[in-house]
Amino acid sequence: MDKIHLRLKDRAEFIAVYIKEAHPSDGWKMSGNERVGIRIKQPELFEDRVKAAAQCCGALEMTIPMVIDSIDNRVGEAYSGFPDRLYVIDREGRIAFKSGRGPFGFIPAEMEQELILLLMDEASQ
Repeated sequence: MDKIHLRLKDRAEFIAVYIKEAHPSDGWKMSGNERVGIRIKQPELFEDRVKAAAQCCGALEMTIPMVIDSIDNRVGEAYSGFPDRLYVIDREGRIAFKSGRGPFGFIPAEMEQELILLLMDEASQ
C-alpha cells in the first residue's frame, strides 16, 4: 500500500484507519507479531488504541497518514473493516471500490487499478 500511496499521493488522498486490534496478545495471537516484538493487548481505552496505532505505524514503517477509530469501533463496523479492508471513496463521498476482507481477501493492485480508472474518468470530465 505504501508504494501505491507514494505513486499517487499527488492525485488522491490516502488515509489508514486503525480499528480494533486484529491479533491482540490477549486474543488470537500471530506468531509473526511475536517474532518482531509486537505484543498489543486489545485496547479498552482510546488512549491505549492511540499507543497501539503508533506502535503499528512504527513497526510497519507506514507512509500513509493514519487516523484512529473510536473505542466503540464505529468506523470499523460501518465499513466492515475487520480485520482490514481497502476502499476507494470518490470526491462525492461514495464508495467507488471495496475490496474483500484482508489480508487474504484483497489485492492492493486491484484497488490501485480502480483508483487510476476513477482518476482518469475525473480528468476526462
